[in-house]
Amino acid sequence: MTEAYIGVNSDMPDALSREVRVTQSRLLLETLHTADEIAKQGYFITSSELADLMDVNASAVTSRGEEWPWRNWIVSRVRREGNQILWQLERIDGKAED
Repeated sequence: MTEAYIGVNSDMPDALSREVRVTQSRLLLETLHTADEIAKQGYFITSSELADLMDVNASAVTSRGEEWPWRNWIVSRVRREGNQILWQLERIDGKAED
C-alpha cells in the first residue's frame, strides 16, 4: 500500500507543473486577447490598468515615456485626465482580433 502511494506521489510534481504551465498559457492567451480587444476598440486605459495587463508595477509603465512597444502593440500616452494618465494600444502588425 505504501509503494502504491509513493508511486502516485512521485508522478504528482510533473503533472502539477504541467497543469501550472497550461494554466499560465491560458492566462497569457486571455491577456493577449484582452490587449487585442482594447486595441481594436480604441479604448483608453489608465496606467494602473495597463500595469495590471502587463503584470508590472504602475511606475514601470509611467516611466517608459510617451510611446513604446509591448509585445505586439505600441503603447502610446494619449492624455491626462486629472491625476490619471491614459494610454492607448495599437497592434504593431495591424492584425486585431475580428
